[in-house]
Amino acid sequence: MAALMKVSSFFRPWPLLLFRHVNCFKDNSTVTKVIHRTKFSTKPAWEMDTNVAKDVVLYAHHNPQFHKYLNIFALTQLGFWFYLAEFSLSTLKDVPVPKQESNSDLPWYRSINLGEEKYRRGITGVCFALGILILGGSWMFSLKSIKNIVLRKGGKDVCIITYAPFNKIRYLETPLKNVSAAQSRSRAPVSLPLKVKGYMGYFVIDMKGEFKNIPLFDATVGLKRILSK
Repeated sequence: MAALMKVSSFFRPWPLLLFRHVNCFKDNSTVTKVIHRTKFSTKPAWEMDTNVAKDVVLYAHHNPQFHKYLNIFALTQLGFWFYLAEFSLSTLKDVPVPKQESNSDLPWYRSINLGEEKYRRGITGVCFALGILILGGSWMFSLKSIKNIVLRKGGKDVCIITYAPFNKIRYLETPLKNVSAAQSRSRAPVSLPLKVKGYMGYFVIDMKGEFKNIPLFDATVGLKRILSK
C-alpha cells in the first residue's frame, strides 16, 4: 500500500507539467508567427535603393525650450560681463603701493595696484572676452544642433535643419555626397557627429531624437565618407 501511494504521488504533478508545456508551445507558435510576419532587411546599407519618390524625414529632435533658455543664459552672461568690464574701467583707481609697504612681506594681492593702467585695461579686456566667448559658444552650439534631417526627392540631396539664436531655424541644403558621419549610428553613445563639407566643425545629432527611417538613414546620412577638400 505504501508503495502504491509513492507511485501515485510521483505521477500526480504530471498533468500540470503537461499543461504548462502545451501553453509554452502555444506561446512559441505565436512568437514564431510574429517573427515570420516581421520583415528584416538583409541588404548592406550601401546596396539599399535611396532613390526616394518624395521628401523623407530621416531624423527629428524637437527641443526648442532648451535652446531658448540657452539663448537667455548667454545674453544674461554677456550683459553681466560687459557691466563688469565697464565697472573695472571706470571705477578702479590708480592707488600706488607705498614703497615702505612694497618691500615688506605683504600678500601678493595687496602688493598689486589693480588701478594701474595695464591691470585695469587687462581686467576690462578679459571681461569683454568672457562675455563674447560665452555668447558665441552658446550660439554655435545651437547652430550645430540638428533639429531635422530631410532626404530630398531622388536621394541625391539632403536638407539639414538646425536651431539658431532668437528661436530661429536654419536650413542647409547640400548634396548627400558632402555629408559624412563620424561613426556608426549604432555605436554612438550620446550624440552622433556629422561632418558637412564647406562648414567648420561637426554638426551634432542627439541620440535622444527620433530616427524616422533607420535603414534609409544608415544608407544615406549615416555612412562615413571621405570628403574631398
